Amino acid sequence: MPGTTKYITLEDAKKAMTAAEAEARKNNWAVAIAIVDAGANLILFEKIDDTQLGSVNIAIGKAKTALNFKRPTKALEDLVAGGRQVFLALEGITPLQGGLPVVADGKVIGAVGVSGVMSSQDEQVAQAAVNALQG
Repeated sequence: MPGTTKYITLEDAKKAMTAAEAEARKNNWAVAIAIVDAGANLILFEKIDDTQLGSVNIAIGKAKTALNFKRPTKALEDLVAGGRQVFLALEGITPLQGGLPVVADGKVIGAVGVSGVMSSQDEQVAQAAVNALQG
């Protein structure tokens, strides 16, 4: 059917945020969680109490990076760690694990970024959100 492009609705984002927050709270992790749409616009944001303030912009940056590069931010972190420091010169890139794209029908329709704990833990929280969106 033409014109049926999938996108993340506010209700979808709320469902994903609930899953991400539950994962963070289950592990007692203070994190910031950002969900962006296909245009890298913030749909929903949450900062759990006692999350370090620097994590606010990092979570948003991870979400936008995952969206703009259509891949988990860990892939970019790995490139930089492997010697491709040129990626650090790109404007608006946050090459730190914890950002995941949301894919529907083969298209990136948004992304989730999390910051506040170890990067692998950030990604675990982001994955809970993505799973809720794809479930």
